[in-house]
Amino acid sequence: MKSTRYMQQVVNKCLIVLLGSSILFSGMGHADPIPSDVQAKVEKYKHKLVEWAANPVIIAAIKEANAKGAGGMNNATWNDLADGDPKVKALQSSAAGKLLTKWEEDKGINKLYIRDEKANLVAGSNKALLFNNASRPQFSNAIKGEAWVGKEMKPDPTTQIMSVQLSVPILDGGKTIGVMNSSVSSK
Repeated sequence: MKSTRYMQQVVNKCLIVLLGSSILFSGMGHADPIPSDVQAKVEKYKHKLVEWAANPVIIAAIKEANAKGAGGMNNATWNDLADGDPKVKALQSSAAGKLLTKWEEDKGINKLYIRDEKANLVAGSNKALLFNNASRPQFSNAIKGEAWVGKEMKPDPTTQIMSVQLSVPILDGGKTIGVMNSSVSSK
């Protein structure tokens, strides 16, 4: 009898811990539906990204990257690099990187990257969380030749700013050769 009561107390304590944990973690990974004013902003930036992706400097950078490959870089080696590492800075200081940084000064977006046909980072306005994002919808949808917009607002993985993800294909003669992706700020 005593062991049954003890077991019930243990089960009750576990339930309390589980309930507390679910309340604590319910706010993590928080996502919200996209309000109409933010949706209008996303549409505006979708048009801007299509225009920017057609810039000859961007197309040239993607063509060069597609010809060269990733040069041994992968997500693990990328993660080991500090923000000030010369390899990171090179992606921001290249001609394409300088354009992306200039365009990202428009405070409606909080990051801007271009990626080659295999999803490897070619240039960016800051250090991307991932060097290769082939498995992410931002890349896997846009590489098919269509603009892609996330279905919810949530903190951007790189900047932690509440945003909507957006990506567009980079085209050369009608053929998709890479992807430009950004994060449209909700404010």
